[in-house]
Amino acid sequence: MRHILAVLVENNPGVLTRVAGLFSRRGYNIDSLTVGRTENSNISRMTIVVSGDDLVLEQVTKQLHKLIDVIKINDITSEQYVDRELVLIKVGADPTVRGEIMQIVDIFRARIVDIGRKTLIIECTGDEDKISAVIESLIPFGIKELVRTGKVAMLRGQKFTSINDNKEDDN
Repeated sequence: MRHILAVLVENNPGVLTRVAGLFSRRGYNIDSLTVGRTENSNISRMTIVVSGDDLVLEQVTKQLHKLIDVIKINDITSEQYVDRELVLIKVGADPTVRGEIMQIVDIFRARIVDIGRKTLIIECTGDEDKISAVIESLIPFGIKELVRTGKVAMLRGQKFTSINDNKEDDN
């Protein structure tokens, strides 16, 4: 089973290395890891997707809690959440196929962000299935280069995964 962890950490040098090292030392594979500052510049949020059973998740969570930089860990897997990924895809696009590529881009509500003489760069955001589908649709045109972010996720409604958990929101 895939688990999605929302982990708040102090924004200190080396914290990403320590978290990733914890997983690798124990032989756990990270499917996806994204990290960035939160509304508080002293705190970063990691969204970690890890595969494994409940025992694996329990071990990972216990080990993460031992790291001094870790503030809070939430497993949001079974909660209602919104998630997104981003992909940039450079495809071969001579003038004869550009119209067809543009139709695919429109269908997926993606955007063309760069036009070269023989290539286009397409940006698409969405859930994992949408990103995979747009990639599959563009394979026939020749994907020259591709970069894909990991998952970012946030709980829906009044539940929070930040240190401001007791504040109410408008939803």
